[in-house]
Amino acid sequence: MSRIATPATINDAPEASRPVLEAIQKQIGCVPNIFRLVSNSPAALNALAALQGALGKGKLAPATRERIALAMAEANGCDYCLSAHSYTGAKFAKLDESEIEKNRRGTSNDPKAAAAVEFARALVVAGGSVAPGDVEKVRAAGYSDGESSRSSRMSR
Repeated sequence: MSRIATPATINDAPEASRPVLEAIQKQIGCVPNIFRLVSNSPAALNALAALQGALGKGKLAPATRERIALAMAEANGCDYCLSAHSYTGAKFAKLDESEIEKNRRGTSNDPKAAAAVEFARALVVAGGSVAPGDVEKVRAAGYSDGESSRSSRMSR
């Protein structure tokens, strides 16, 4: 249970936050709790939405981003994140149950995606200090340093 009041509806949010929440609702069909909670501060909500939008324009495919998010949620023990990314992974990234289970264990059925997921999980498990071999493995799979840095942003 949240100790901070979470607006139950878009209309319960501060007026300045409503356009952002409405855009999220239109885009994905619902407003995840994290956005409703952050909407208490319109500035923070705008920053979060801008960050999500900017990262969404990166080179990592949406399915790979969801795979990484699932591995991170599991590694961090975040049941809320795990639930949210299981939903978005299945609905929007079209990941099947087998893939979602693999992602939660820190790998993937897709060899290239497995390298990214394993690298991101290694970042979390090792507290950001990955071995040189981890970096080489993700590069050998075809990921750029920019894509690897995107994984490191997701691991926090």
